[in-house]
Amino acid sequence: MAMFSLALRGRAKPNPLLAWRVLHFRNFCSGRLGLSMSESDSSVPPVAGTKFLDSFKEEFEIGSRVISLETGEIARFANGAVVLGMEGTQVLSTVSAGKGDAVRDFLPLTVDYQEKQFAQGVIPNTFMRREGAPKERELLCGRLIDRPIRPLFPAGFYHEIQVMASVLCSDGKQDPDVLAANATSAALMLSDIPWGGPIGVVRLGRICGQFVVNPTMDELSLSDLNLVYACTRDKTLMIDVQAREISEKDLEAGLRLAHPEAVKYLEPQIRLAARAGKQKKEYKLSMVSEQIFEKVRNIAEAPIDAVFTDPSYGKFERGEALEKITQDVRSALEKECDEQSLKALPKVVDNVRKKVVRKRIISEGNRIDGRHLEEVRPIYCKAGRLPQLHGSALFNRGDTQVLCTVTLGAPQDAQRLDSLVGPPTKRFMLHYSFPPFCIDEVGKRTGLNRREVGHGTLAEKALVAVLPPEEDFPYTVRINSEVMASDGSTSMATVCGGSMALMDAGIPLREHVAGVSVGLVTDVDSETGEITDYRILTDILGLEDHLGDIDFKIAGTRNGVTAIQLDIKPAGIPLDIICECLEPARKGRLQILDHMEKEISVPRNQDDRNSPRLGSNLIFTLKFSNDAIRRFIGPLGALKRKIEEETGARISVGDGTITIGAKNQAVMEKVQDKVDFIVGREIEVGGIYKGIVTSIKEYGAFVEFNGGQQGLLHISELSHEPVSRVSDVVSVGQQISLMCIGQDVRGNIKLSRKAILRRSESEEKGVAEGSAPVTKEKPNIWASLENVSKGEHQKSTPEELPASKMKKIETNQSVSLQPAVVIRSAAECDEEEKSAGLSKTSKRAPKAKGTLNKDSKQKIAQSSNNKPDSSTLSSMLAESLSQMGGEKKIVSEDEGEANLDDQNKESDVQTPLKPEKLKLGTKVTAKIYQIRARGLVLDLGDGIRGMYRFEPNGEREFTIGDELRVKCSSFTSKGIPVMSLVDKE
Repeated sequence: MAMFSLALRGRAKPNPLLAWRVLHFRNFCSGRLGLSMSESDSSVPPVAGTKFLDSFKEEFEIGSRVISLETGEIARFANGAVVLGMEGTQVLSTVSAGKGDAVRDFLPLTVDYQEKQFAQGVIPNTFMRREGAPKERELLCGRLIDRPIRPLFPAGFYHEIQVMASVLCSDGKQDPDVLAANATSAALMLSDIPWGGPIGVVRLGRICGQFVVNPTMDELSLSDLNLVYACTRDKTLMIDVQAREISEKDLEAGLRLAHPEAVKYLEPQIRLAARAGKQKKEYKLSMVSEQIFEKVRNIAEAPIDAVFTDPSYGKFERGEALEKITQDVRSALEKECDEQSLKALPKVVDNVRKKVVRKRIISEGNRIDGRHLEEVRPIYCKAGRLPQLHGSALFNRGDTQVLCTVTLGAPQDAQRLDSLVGPPTKRFMLHYSFPPFCIDEVGKRTGLNRREVGHGTLAEKALVAVLPPEEDFPYTVRINSEVMASDGSTSMATVCGGSMALMDAGIPLREHVAGVSVGLVTDVDSETGEITDYRILTDILGLEDHLGDIDFKIAGTRNGVTAIQLDIKPAGIPLDIICECLEPARKGRLQILDHMEKEISVPRNQDDRNSPRLGSNLIFTLKFSNDAIRRFIGPLGALKRKIEEETGARISVGDGTITIGAKNQAVMEKVQDKVDFIVGREIEVGGIYKGIVTSIKEYGAFVEFNGGQQGLLHISELSHEPVSRVSDVVSVGQQISLMCIGQDVRGNIKLSRKAILRRSESEEKGVAEGSAPVTKEKPNIWASLENVSKGEHQKSTPEELPASKMKKIETNQSVSLQPAVVIRSAAECDEEEKSAGLSKTSKRAPKAKGTLNKDSKQKIAQSSNNKPDSSTLSSMLAESLSQMGGEKKIVSEDEGEANLDDQNKESDVQTPLKPEKLKLGTKVTAKIYQIRARGLVLDLGDGIRGMYRFEPNGEREFTIGDELRVKCSSFTSKGIPVMSLVDKE
C-alpha cells in the first residue's frame, strides 16, 4: 500500500478505479485484495452468444374471440407443452409420461391444475405468502380436464401420465378452465404418448334467450346457462351444465350448437402437431389374450349369469356370490398351474361380468335387480329427521341413503374464494362426504377428495338455482351431505335430500329439486366400432354404472334442468343418443318429486323451533352513516370484537349497514341494545332509551344515552315521590331507562325517569279488587304505555305519537295487549271540570296504584249526590277490564283534563274502528258488551272497550248485544275515551 501511495503522488486528482486496474489489482480475492496474475491489458472477455428458440404458433377465431396455440418457447423439456391464449389470459399445459413398463391394471392419469396469484399481479394473503394446498376450484378444473381426455387413451395403456396446467396470466374476463382443457389436448397431440385426440372444449351461455359462445365472466353473471361441452369430431365426450331451470328442448338446442363450435378447436391442433409434434412412441399395452379370456369365460359365465338373473340378491349378497365365483375359478386355474391366466384373472372376470350383464339388458331388457329400464327404485324420504338442527332430511332411493343437514349463518360466514375469476365470496355451500362405512369398507379419512368435491359441487349447482336472492334472504347456508349407504348415484340423492332439508329449515325455495342418474348400455360392431343397438337405463345401480357406458346425472325441477354432469367410458357417444336420454331422466325426476312433495311441499314455519330460523328474525340489518359505523367498530375493530365476545353474536359491517346474526332472540336484543347505546338512533319524544348517569347536580342529573347524546334528568322527573337529593335516587355510572319528554328553549333534551316508573309500578300492583279474569282476547290493539314490556327500548304513548307512529307501536310489540279504558258521561266530565277548575298551576299529588283505599291521597272530583262516586266507577271499570284480560291499572279521572284540546269537530267513523281514528266528537256504533250495576261496558270495535255510565233517572232497557250510537266526549291522559249517547245529547 505504501508503493501504491508513492506511485500516485504528484498526480492531480487521479482516478482511483483506473489506478486500481493499471496495477492489476482485483476487487476481491477470497475476501482480501490481491494482484491479478493471468490477465493481460489487451484481453477481451468472451461474450455470450444468442440462442434462438424455434416456436410455432397457430391462431384461429371462435365465438368472435381470437385464440392462439403456441409451443417451443416455454417448457421445452416436457413431453408436450402448449401455451393457449385468449385476449389477456394465457394458460400453459404440459404432459409427461412415466419411464419403464407398466405393472398395473389401470391408467394412473393425474391432472393438476393450478392458479397462482402472480397471474393477476397479487401476492398471496397467507402467512408464508405462498400458495398452499389445492383449492376446491383447482380440483374441479382438474376434473374438468381429466374427464374428456381419459377415455381416449388406448385400452391396456397403463403407463403413468401427468398433466400440469398453470395459469400464466389472467385479465379476469375469461375462465381459464376451458382454455386449460384445450391446451392439454394440444399438448397430448404434440407428445409421443398414444392418444386418440384431439378434442375441443367450448363454453356456452344464454342471455335473453340468445346463445353466447365463449362468454366472458360478466356475461356469465347475466346468463341462465353455463354449458361446458367437450367432443371429438363426431362424438360427445363430456357435458357439464349449470342452469336456471332450462327446458330439455332448449338444452338440446344448446348442445347441438356447442358441438360445431367445439370442433373448430380440432384443426389448429392438428396443424400444430404436424409442424412441431413428436413421433408417437410404441408403448407396451397390457392386453388379455383371447385364449385366456375364453378359458375363464367358459368356467365363470354360467354361475355369473345365474347370480345376475336372481333379482333377490342385494348389493352385498350379490358381491359375495360373485367373489365366490372368482375364487372357484382361481382354484381351477391353480390346479392347472396356469400362471398367465391367474395374473389376469380379476380383469378377465370383470370383463365376463360386463358381457353377461350387457347381453341381458340388450337382448332381454332385464336389469340386475329385475326392474324395467325406466323404473325408479322405491323411495323413502323424511324431513326434519334431526329436529334440533336448523334443517334436516333423510332420503332413500333403493339401498342408497343420504342424510342432509342445513346450517344457517350470518353474511360474514360466507366462504371467501381466492380465485382468479368469479365472485370473491360464496354464501351457499354444499359439502359432500363419502365415509368408508357406507360401502362396508375400512378406510382412512383424509383432506379434500376430488370425488367428494366434484359430487358436492354438482349438487350445489343443482340447488343454487332455486334459492331466494340475497336481498330477500341474507343468510349464509351450508348443507352437509353424509352418505349413509351407497348403491349408485349418491350425488343425485344429495340433491333430493338437500332440497328437502332446505324446505325443513324454512328457506323459501321456488321449487323442489330432484336428480336422477341415467345409464347407457350399447352393442358395438367389433369391426367398425359403430353402435348397432343400445338401451337407456333410468336410476342406475352402482354395478350398472361400473359395467355401463355412461353416467348421466341430471337434476332439476318440474320446470326444467338446473345441473348436468355426463361422464363417458368409451371413446365418445353420438350426440343424438345423449339428447335421447333427457326425456327418461325427466320422467324419473318427476316421479321422485312426487314423493318429496308428499313429505314436505312448502317451507316449514319455524316459529315453534328454538334454533335460528328465517321466521325468528335472527339476522337483522341496521342502516347508519359511515361515521356512526366507525364509532361502533372502534379502534382496529376492538369494540365490535368485544361485543361479539360478550354476546356470542356475529356482526358484519358493510357500506352503511350493520348486520347482526344471533343464535336466539335474547342475544339479538342484547346486541341491539349495545348498538343503540354506541351508535344511537333518531331521538323521538316519547321514546324510551337506556343511558348512563355521567354527573349529578343539585337540580338533576346529566345522562349520556343514544350513542353519546347528553340529556338532563331534572329532579322533578326522578320519581313520583318527593326527592330531596338527586344522589338518593341515582348515582354516577348507573344505567337507567329514561323517556324523552321534549326539549327546552335552548334545544337541550329533557328526560324523565318517573314516566318509566309509572308503567312498571302499575304492573306490579295488580288489578282492582273484585275483578274476575276471563279468557283473554287478542284483537288488534291500541298499545298504551302500561302494556309495553320492560325489554323494549323505544315506545311511545298514544297521546304523544301521531297516527303514523301508532301502527309502528302495534307491529313492534311482542305480546297482544288490551287498552286501559275509563268511560264517563259528558255530564260527569262537566262536573269534574268545574270541581277541578281546570287549574294547570296546581301540583298533582302522586297517583295511587292498584286497589283504591279510603286513605288515598289521590285528587278525585266529587260528583253530585245523585251520581255514583268516581271510586265506585273506577272499581267497576277495573273489574270489567280484568274480565277482558286488559289493563289492570286504575287511573285518576282528573288526568283526563290534560288531554282536552280544541278538537271539537265531529266525525263519523265506520267500523272497524282503528285507535288512531278515535278523536273527540267521533261517532261510532257500539255494541253492549256487559251490563253493570251503574253503567255499560261497550265494544267500540277492533278490540276497543268502553263504558257508558247510566244517567240519573234514565229509564231504558238494555240487552247484551244491542247496538248504541255513541260519541267520544273526552280523553284521559292515558288516551282513555269517554263516551256518551248521541240520542241523549
